[in-house]
Amino acid sequence: MVKNREQTIHDYLNQYGIASVFPERVQRSMQLENLALGDCLLSQGDISQSLYLLVEGKLKISMLSPEGKRLILAFKTPFDLVGDIEYIQQCPLINTVEVVTDSRVIRIPYEVLRKEMENHVPWLQFLLGTITQKFKMKSQAMNFNLFYPVDVRLASYLLSMTPKQPQLDSASLIDIADLIGTSYRHLNRVLQQFEKAGWITKKRGKITVLDRSSLLVEAGQNIYE
Repeated sequence: MVKNREQTIHDYLNQYGIASVFPERVQRSMQLENLALGDCLLSQGDISQSLYLLVEGKLKISMLSPEGKRLILAFKTPFDLVGDIEYIQQCPLINTVEVVTDSRVIRIPYEVLRKEMENHVPWLQFLLGTITQKFKMKSQAMNFNLFYPVDVRLASYLLSMTPKQPQLDSASLIDIADLIGTSYRHLNRVLQQFEKAGWITKKRGKITVLDRSSLLVEAGQNIYE
């Protein structure tokens, strides 16, 4: 569950050391929003009107490839931005953003940023740094899907999807296979291997993680984070 319900926008900006990036007149235009597990914050191809600052919780970032396969790019945890590339390029949303755990975001309308911040040097420097890091992470994620075996990708996915609760929905294994860049049959084989090893159980439409430490060893490093 999202904690610190009494925290204000200004509290969060101070917590993450970015209060000086946003003038007071911009802070007055911000809105604090609560997101629930399973919510879709943004959908690839849609037109976004706002930038989001992730201040609590966890989000999953994925994209639909030209071949129609959805691939995970990253999992976002605080502090991070969502919608910054689209703000700069003035283009439709590049990725889909879904909520993994109850989360909190600060929403800032693009029109406010364009009116108040286009010549604000602290903001421009901050934006450059975050976008540079984002492209680096995207490159790492694509390399991960290309070069790491499915058991490593699946272990990382299971760890990333169960940060606070041991279960996740297995109703659509085809979706999970697409997300980690493998086939449904191969995914099932690896899940059976994990279950035989005692790391997970799979029944009643749920995958339950029993042994996180073994999954961490298998993943080597949780690259989706």
